[in-house]
Amino acid sequence: MVELAWLWLRHQPKSALTCWFKECIAHNSAHLKKPMIVALARKLLVAFWKYVSSGVVIEGAIMKIA
Repeated sequence: MVELAWLWLRHQPKSALTCWFKECIAHNSAHLKKPMIVALARKLLVAFWKYVSSGVVIEGAIMKIA
């Protein structure tokens, strides 16, 4: 999940979760980057569960047709 969170930051730069992460890192020092990426991974897991179970798309996520 942590690796997925790093990929999320790279490929979904305008999503609400990415903005949340960048805002937290900007307000706090950079030494909190590791704990914050774990928090982002947990938020992503919850967001993916909501998407799978009820179809709620993550705010700001760019979806591509496979």
